[in-house]
Amino acid sequence: MRQYELVERVRRYNPHADEALLNRAYVYAMKAHGSQKRASGDPYMSHPLEVAAILTELKLDDATIVAAVLHDTIEDTEATREEIDRLFGHEIGELVDGLTKIRRLDLVSKKAAQAENLRKLLLAVSSDIRVLLVKLADRLHNMRTLHFVPPEKRARIAEETLDIYAPLAGRMGMQSMREELEDLAFRHFRPDAYETISKRLVDFFSESGSLVTKIETELRDRLQAAGLKVDVKGRLKKPYSIWRKMERKSISFEQLSDILGFRLIVNTVEECYAVLGVVHRAWPSVPGRFKDYISTPKQNDYRSIHTTVVGPSRQRVELQIRSIEMNEIADYGIAAHALYKDDAANGVGHESRAYTWLRRTVEQLAEGDPEEFLEHTKLELFHDQVFCFTPKGRLIALPRGATAIDFAYAVHTVVGNSAVGCKVNGRIVPLLAPLHNGDEVEIVCAEGQVPPAAWESIAVTGKARAAIRRSTREAVRKQYAGLGRRIIERAFVRAGKTYEDERLKAALPRLARPTLDDVLAAVGRGEIYSGDVVRAVYPDYKGERTISQPTGKTEAGWFGLKQAEGLVFKVPGAQQESNPEPSSQAIPIRGIESDLPVKFAPNGGAVPGDRIIGILTKGEGITIYPIQSPSLMAFDDQPERWLDVRWDIEEGHRQRFPAQISVTVINEPGTLAQIATVIGENDGNIDTLTVTGPSQDFREMLIDIEVWDLKHLNAILSQLRMRPVVSKADRVNG
Repeated sequence: MRQYELVERVRRYNPHADEALLNRAYVYAMKAHGSQKRASGDPYMSHPLEVAAILTELKLDDATIVAAVLHDTIEDTEATREEIDRLFGHEIGELVDGLTKIRRLDLVSKKAAQAENLRKLLLAVSSDIRVLLVKLADRLHNMRTLHFVPPEKRARIAEETLDIYAPLAGRMGMQSMREELEDLAFRHFRPDAYETISKRLVDFFSESGSLVTKIETELRDRLQAAGLKVDVKGRLKKPYSIWRKMERKSISFEQLSDILGFRLIVNTVEECYAVLGVVHRAWPSVPGRFKDYISTPKQNDYRSIHTTVVGPSRQRVELQIRSIEMNEIADYGIAAHALYKDDAANGVGHESRAYTWLRRTVEQLAEGDPEEFLEHTKLELFHDQVFCFTPKGRLIALPRGATAIDFAYAVHTVVGNSAVGCKVNGRIVPLLAPLHNGDEVEIVCAEGQVPPAAWESIAVTGKARAAIRRSTREAVRKQYAGLGRRIIERAFVRAGKTYEDERLKAALPRLARPTLDDVLAAVGRGEIYSGDVVRAVYPDYKGERTISQPTGKTEAGWFGLKQAEGLVFKVPGAQQESNPEPSSQAIPIRGIESDLPVKFAPNGGAVPGDRIIGILTKGEGITIYPIQSPSLMAFDDQPERWLDVRWDIEEGHRQRFPAQISVTVINEPGTLAQIATVIGENDGNIDTLTVTGPSQDFREMLIDIEVWDLKHLNAILSQLRMRPVVSKADRVNG
């Protein structure tokens, strides 16, 4: 395209276009890209001009067209944002910067880099939708020329287009662009499937061409006889849409009922319903194949009536009935709105539902790591929708497969966090039950409820997942903060100092933490040593940071040293020792499955009756070791991580605990059966078993076993040693 051709295209729909601005942008981009070439061998400048040409078809304003011409200058040339701002203004500079990928990312995976660039793009889009329109046009032209790209890159680019850009165009209501992106990407991503389906479509049309004409004629005649002026357009379903439906429903090409479709375009909404009445009187409708998107529009502003009838020649025919305005929005989506056209009064106008959805989605998903953002954005983009109602009649649009959990979070985050049950159409159903079109959903809430972390894997919407993750993190943070407060208070007691929240708040800058809770949680997680907190509040405190411990200590020596730390920690589901510390000195948590992770030592575990020690590990919680575990030697020089713990279970508890035993046996048939029988008859539970062969005559079995307590474990070991096939049976202390 030539410079004057671009200007003519713009002036065709905007006679007042700033021709000087367009020419200046053309000259600047031409100089910036210089002798750069595309993969096709064409001058690079051909690409931004074609992108601008695509946007002229959407009749966009001058600033957007200029941004399209300049969109690769900052990323691929020596041009800078400051220079763009100076020459073309801040508005155009913002648009171009939003389209510029993040360069020199220090990220270990391409997926993380892709996610970070998508995050930057969507954050820019949430400020100005024109960024997205330019980006989609940019991707469309790149897909049109993808055959020039090396084969190893084609599939990756095509997959990214199908995963992100085509669904994004669909969510913005730009169906024509979505279909072309899908068609171009599909032929490169799955060339065999594309070839097969395209051939089947050609064969289908050659066989049904006369039928299409016949149906068009009969529809037009019947509607004209009813006094309705209707534009009837026949169409075939697109290859990618056919492939997705065949994959999703596991059906063959022959089983598809909507390959053939017709659009009936009228002038007004009233005529849409009049056409529907004529059609349903003339031909029987197919049950379950009627959707009224006029009364309940999709979130991308799409409005139309869909119905399937058994038409002429007993052929199933899908009909889409819409007005001229609805058809324009269906094809061009958000670009059909006047909000960003030059004739909009200072940009004030109707903000489309699609753009409102996009901004809200970006706000909800902008937190967290980049790959989570990418995953949840795909979730938000990809799903078809179901429409449900609150008891007061509010319409809630959700992805297909969404549950009452997603519904609750769609209503409000507080509702989702406090949800404990639900009623669907007046019947009590589980929160995990999938919802269907037209369901009326009532959420039952309870104060103080915290959403289980497992809900994150069940939720379908990105909003619900993000909210559950935030709530879970906050709950864990509170647990760690409570633990950290007790540790700090005891540290101040040991140092002979007075602890006060206000004094610690004044010392926050020395600890590089913004809030008191951040410090408490960091101490609870083991990220900050409690002695450092004392020194931050009392700089003159000279206490030692670590306690040197000679190796080879006896069990009593180890335990005594840790008692000197002055902390006792209740191990959930465990029994108290004969001389427990006062309960007021304990740091309680709730259950082994608590949000504050508590686990037993690998390769050995611990059981009631063992004297035990807790080790704080950053980001992992507390690991419980028996006092005789040689693994504790590794923590000799880290006393700040040690906690005295004790068993705290009710008498007659019915909870098993992990232990590991090593059994050396004679290598003969039936040995394994004898070992398993002894453990089973003594009410033990084998978790895992590993057999190795130290020699031809013997085998060593390493068995992870679950028992009630130390007495139970010793009884099993005693019974094993009595077996003739057993040479040795001992407990393993990892």
